[in-house]
Amino acid sequence: MPVLEVNHINKSFGGTQVLKDISFSLERGQALAIIGSSGSGKTTLLRCLNFLETPDGGTISVNDEQIFDAANHAAVSDAEIRKKRLHFGMVFQSFNLFPQYTALENVMLANLLLAKKQPDFKKNKRAVLEKIEHQAMDLLEQMSLEGRMSHYPHQLSGGQQQRVAIARALALHPDILCFDEPTSALDPELTGEVLKVIRTLAEKHTTMVIVTHEMAFARDVADRIIFMDDGVIVEQGTPAEIFEHTQNDRTRAFLHRFSQNA
Repeated sequence: MPVLEVNHINKSFGGTQVLKDISFSLERGQALAIIGSSGSGKTTLLRCLNFLETPDGGTISVNDEQIFDAANHAAVSDAEIRKKRLHFGMVFQSFNLFPQYTALENVMLANLLLAKKQPDFKKNKRAVLEKIEHQAMDLLEQMSLEGRMSHYPHQLSGGQQQRVAIARALALHPDILCFDEPTSALDPELTGEVLKVIRTLAEKHTTMVIVTHEMAFARDVADRIIFMDDGVIVEQGTPAEIFEHTQNDRTRAFLHRFSQNA
């Protein structure tokens, strides 16, 4: 049973259709890489999965439970949307850390906000806070940031900030971890730091959707590849099928153009 099923998703902004009949599925433990030119709809697709944008059509299911149906026009509360977002951990291009919080506090924040809504929070406050803090510390140690926990974002390099963002995304144990061009704001050395973390997650069979322009990384790490162009999934398959046995001329042209510019 797929952990994620996306069926016939459409999205328009004004008169421009950005996503056109997008359908795919993802098995638990797989890494899916989405590649394509700028403006092809990759980021919009991720934002629709995480309910930062609302699709105009189609359905989204997680663990065989339909969490979005565009045909159902009933109003959805902010609380319901926040609950649906718990299925997805999001890592953004520009880190999106809270500047007023330390690395540790950034990772703790979501769990802390959820804990405060529990009726027995005040009664068990100390134990709950200790548990959340220890979990956040463990995640930051996994990111090799044990010496940076008390640092604020402006005191961290871009690569360190992105690793904090990955730890934060993992803190709520999401079904699917989503990356939106996680290395686009980094220089080559820092890019390597972040890609190493994602490779380790893939080796642990973390279910991931990764929008990336790093073709070699996508080829090595992903179980499946989707190539998008002009809001359409042009081709999808295994890395070998996409990179070595491309069936579509648009995919072939993109990969050739990308290799020429690399």
